[in-house]
Amino acid sequence: MRLSRRDALAALTGAGIVSGGAAATLARDQSPDANPDRVPELDADTVLDEETLATLVAAAEVVFPSDVSGITAFVYPYVTGKAGERPAFRDGVDAATTTLETYADLWRDASFTALGPAGRDGLLREMGVHTADPVPDGTHPERVRFYVVNELLYALYASPTGGDLVGIENPQGHPGGTVSYTQGPGGRR
Repeated sequence: MRLSRRDALAALTGAGIVSGGAAATLARDQSPDANPDRVPELDADTVLDEETLATLVAAAEVVFPSDVSGITAFVYPYVTGKAGERPAFRDGVDAATTTLETYADLWRDASFTALGPAGRDGLLREMGVHTADPVPDGTHPERVRFYVVNELLYALYASPTGGDLVGIENPQGHPGGTVSYTQGPGGRR
């Protein structure tokens, strides 16, 4: 199952985030010949640095189901779009990824992104992120849970492709296709 920048736009729309500039940027990248694995170029006005985005992609590779691909093309526009519209979110994500990298450096003597998927998963579990409540101003594991894990999972399942994984036909903000309008509940006509 391949995620796309279109999925990122739908997830942002569902969160009430998309501005005209973000929509135009994402729409421009939707040409049929576009390489879905291409890492989007960051312009000078990008609100998050490359290291933060790389940490989020590395976390998504562990948090998302294993059959999901196109993670970079999905995470970059989603996170930069949301961070551009919500400075508090940007600051929280930046601090949470810095915390994650600090733990990886202290406990594994490596960056979070350099760890393999098993190493990243193990680090998140040792930090207690898998059992932490999502609290934006809580402890380190609670903030990582809120700004990294839960945010990535929200983005995935708010997108049409991710929603398909769990049987959500029309995530919030995505009107669905014409088939949705011609069927009754449960797929009846």
